[in-house]
Amino acid sequence: MAAKKGMRRFGSIRKLPSGRFQASYIDPTGVRQTAPTTYLTRAEAGDWLTVKEAEIVRGEWTDPDIGREPFGPYAERWINQRDLRPRTADLYRWLYGRYLAKGFGIVDLVKITPAMIRQWRRDLLDGRHRPSCSSQCSDRAHLPVSPTMVAKAYRLMRAVLMTAVDDELIKRNPCRISGAGTERPDERPVLSLEQVYALADLMPARQRMLIIVATFASLRYGEVTALERRDVDFQRGTVRVRQAFTEVRGQGMVLGPPKSRAGLRTVSIPSAILPELEEHMKRYTGLSRDALVFTGPKGAAIRRGNFNPLVDWQKAVTTIGAEGMHFHDLRHTGNTLAASSANSTKDLMARMGHDSMNAAIIYQHATAQADKAIAEGLDARLRAARPSVEPTEEDPDDGAAGALVGAG
Repeated sequence: MAAKKGMRRFGSIRKLPSGRFQASYIDPTGVRQTAPTTYLTRAEAGDWLTVKEAEIVRGEWTDPDIGREPFGPYAERWINQRDLRPRTADLYRWLYGRYLAKGFGIVDLVKITPAMIRQWRRDLLDGRHRPSCSSQCSDRAHLPVSPTMVAKAYRLMRAVLMTAVDDELIKRNPCRISGAGTERPDERPVLSLEQVYALADLMPARQRMLIIVATFASLRYGEVTALERRDVDFQRGTVRVRQAFTEVRGQGMVLGPPKSRAGLRTVSIPSAILPELEEHMKRYTGLSRDALVFTGPKGAAIRRGNFNPLVDWQKAVTTIGAEGMHFHDLRHTGNTLAASSANSTKDLMARMGHDSMNAAIIYQHATAQADKAIAEGLDARLRAARPSVEPTEEDPDDGAAGALVGAG
């Protein structure tokens, strides 16, 4: 049956007392949906209906009420539903509370736009964003946020909204800033072998081998402090990483699995340190299989927050010429040394306890760059010592052009 003149095939438009036009239609579920705004002309209202009809025909229509959940409750549920380590969950809640809650907590998911994300990030970097904090929050809290912390907050925002896309609450993730989630931390120090031992010698006797094992086994603080007697195999020259300490707010030190599945690993250590490690364990490690290898003065596990004052860390690293160095940089040093010896990226990943090859490739790249610098230095010395060395003509039997001869 043909539509009467003036009637629309899809949807309806009515003129309001104000003179503006309101558009509405019956959605695929049988519910009437009204345009979120009114229009100056009937044609503009008709255009909105045309778009909605096309979405239904293409199967792209979504219920506009679905994405009207505020970001805050959705983000909290997102954190709770994930199998996160306690420390990671605490970090996510802290990032949300400090950097996301004020700007997005009560904003509906569907109303978060790329422009809002860009402005929020810019405000953080420029110090115009006032983070959520108590009345005792210092003025320092309103200074520009470090790029590393902004990247962490952005990654959390992007991950939550990506799940909202998967849940079909929004059509597309508004976090679209290229590189915004990439951290570019300052270059961390890499100690020489001499510096590693100099630092170890500055520690109290009970913590000396902690430094050496953490470095040459590339262990995280929570991993090395959780090592037990049964984890050390002197015959094979290995340490087994099967657990780690994490500090959880309100709970203190919690013993659990390593940071990732790849963190469960057995690491070979240089045989040169085995006699010293064996002597350490005779003096400071209990006889039971589950006795901790490294402990504080009273034989208990060492909380991360207590370690620096216990060993006078800042004075020690300044003494060896590595002022500002962190404990984690021992692992960085160990990874760098391992990269120069590892046969493959997979070998390095296994030693480091990483699921992703990205970190391993970074260390290998750094080692390759250092090796190239060494070769260039040798080349300069060779040329200075033998200025008569010149390139020969291309060997027709060899595909390599410009080969050098007589380089000794």
